[in-house]
Amino acid sequence: MDHFTGIDAAVPPTGTGCVECESAGGWWVHLRRCAQCGHIGCCDSSPAQNASAHAAATGHSIVRSFEPGEDWFWDYRTKSYLNGPQLAPPSHRPVDQGSPGPSTRVPADWQNHVH
Repeated sequence: MDHFTGIDAAVPPTGTGCVECESAGGWWVHLRRCAQCGHIGCCDSSPAQNASAHAAATGHSIVRSFEPGEDWFWDYRTKSYLNGPQLAPPSHRPVDQGSPGPSTRVPADWQNHVH
């Protein structure tokens, strides 16, 4: 762990999609990366809200956006944005994956399922 409490910049992400949604055949709106262990979870707008569930279950409160062009960090504990270091690559999901995604599992009425 580096000097940022709750952030391990050397840990790579667990994959390119939400771990739990991939396992369950689900879908997500946006992705978040746990800054401590690299777990990829879906955002709170997504039906399953797995990133915040991971934070609550593990105490890993800091996430970074895993979306192309976004480099912000969020602390679920303090409910605030914060600055953080460059994390181990990759820094975002594949651009061709789309959002919401994955496109093969997103229902046509997906807007009716978001929070």
